[in-house]
Amino acid sequence: MRPSIELKSAIPLATPSQPAKVLLVVPAFNEAASIGRVVTDLAAQLPEATVLVINDGSRDETSALARAAGCCTVVDLPCNLGIGGAVQTGFKYAARNGFDVAVQVDGDGQHKAEEIRGLVAALEGDRFDMVIGSRFLGIESFRSTALRRVGIRVFEVVNSLAIKQRITDSTSGFRAYGREAIAFLAQHYPVDYPEPEAVILLGRNGFRIREIPVAMEERQGGRSSIHGLKSAYYMVKVMLAIGLNLLRAPVRTRGA
Repeated sequence: MRPSIELKSAIPLATPSQPAKVLLVVPAFNEAASIGRVVTDLAAQLPEATVLVINDGSRDETSALARAAGCCTVVDLPCNLGIGGAVQTGFKYAARNGFDVAVQVDGDGQHKAEEIRGLVAALEGDRFDMVIGSRFLGIESFRSTALRRVGIRVFEVVNSLAIKQRITDSTSGFRAYGREAIAFLAQHYPVDYPEPEAVILLGRNGFRIREIPVAMEERQGGRSSIHGLKSAYYMVKVMLAIGLNLLRAPVRTRGA
């Protein structure tokens, strides 16, 4: 296991003698067309980070191809838990193994490995708990379908009302998390379609969130789990989940 990566930021994540330990969490379900290239790129761009592939019950060669790349650790879930269960597995791994930073990276090749250093540096030590890579902050890149963009706009309005902060890309799966957020989400990460709900959950529990602009690519292969009529179903389900979160009292206040 490659234990650490040295980062340059305004407020260092760790001392020069003890660089931050960074875990790159790659949830993957039937991503055989892209997973080999994804993990190879991650290892090349961040050679001292640990790349962890969570094979979420894939029915194709995702696990075998990730292992064959020879540059990552693979956890094979016994059945498909969905993106929430897969990513939470990564948080549990990070918490139990003492990682300072966890970065979520999709297994379909949409996220650029060279953007990760910017995400991690934007945590700026303990000033922020989560940094989201946003497609909607001025950089021209792949932005999904018009219907998906409408949904993202709806989530932006909900975020502004719920946590008093504008988040332009609540559905982005390209995110960096600090130590406290890792420990919290290892226990409380949402299930099913968790990205928009996690923003509300962290915001209402006193965690500090920021966004930075990133560029994204089209999928290298496979098919998104959210397409066609499922997009409408996704919107309804996520809005219900957010509504339930708003009715609940915060789990904790930051630092407690």
